[in-house]
Amino acid sequence: MGNVEFGRHGAFSRRDAITRLGGYEVRRAQESGLWASPWSGVLVEAVRADEPLTLASAAVCLGGPGVVLAGPTAAYLHGCRAVEPTPVHVIAPYGHWLRSRSGLVVHNGPLTPGDLGYVNDLPVLGFDRTMTDMLCTARPPDAVAVLDEALAMIEPGRREQFRATIAKRLAQRRDPRGTRRGAQLLGLATGRAESPAESWMLWRIVDSGFPVPEVNWSLVGPHGREVYRLDIAWPDLRIVLEYDGHAAHAGRAAEDEARSEDLRRRGWIRIAVRADDLRSPARFEQELVDAFACRGVDMSRRLVGTLAGRRHRDRPAA
Repeated sequence: MGNVEFGRHGAFSRRDAITRLGGYEVRRAQESGLWASPWSGVLVEAVRADEPLTLASAAVCLGGPGVVLAGPTAAYLHGCRAVEPTPVHVIAPYGHWLRSRSGLVVHNGPLTPGDLGYVNDLPVLGFDRTMTDMLCTARPPDAVAVLDEALAMIEPGRREQFRATIAKRLAQRRDPRGTRRGAQLLGLATGRAESPAESWMLWRIVDSGFPVPEVNWSLVGPHGREVYRLDIAWPDLRIVLEYDGHAAHAGRAAEDEARSEDLRRRGWIRIAVRADDLRSPARFEQELVDAFACRGVDMSRRLVGTLAGRRHRDRPAA
């Protein structure tokens, strides 16, 4: 009974299960832990109960016709992994009976035919609409990370066309909330970030009032060959900020130190950012202020918070 022959991706309605198997068998499957119920009226195979695709399918099964996967869940189905896809987000028409509950976020609004697509046989907001909504509604660093992933999926020659499509959607969006911020974030993402952490770091740097840097900039040697790929760089000032993530840099302290020393000999100031710095960025921000000061640029009273809606000035650095 574990591998049911109905439903999608391990999710199905309780009513359908009873019709096919009978109430006793359905109760027995639940009591034995074979099936679980994320929401009243729908069942999932217990071994798949935490899988985003299964939960997304369960949400569609619960809501019925007219319900479409949206937001972070839609982004996940389109291949973006920077943001958690759960709780499941859906859009339902105005007047629909479905309401938000634990693990399920319901948005109400109209959909046009061009907004709807299908991924893994599930109704989902189209790629363009999903990216537009994420720019307006997600946390700014998450929005940049998701859009970076989306741009990375597109051939470099078509990225500006895609960006123009999103800009047009932002300008025509029925709900104006977040559209101005969305337009700013759209200009920040490049598609060159190699991890969500790099996107989050980029957002933090720009939101902290520093000039927009180059992302994954190629440092070329005298013979025209690439020497290093620099995470975030201000080439004119020879300042580089690099994310030393746990997985990629475990056991590489000596290599990282050698790289820093080589960059120093080449005239660069290298600032390392670790995972903890993304939560408490004061250290690397101050090191950036100091690095800019070494290059004759005073960033101690920079405007901060422009991408997050806050506008205040830092106190002068001590």
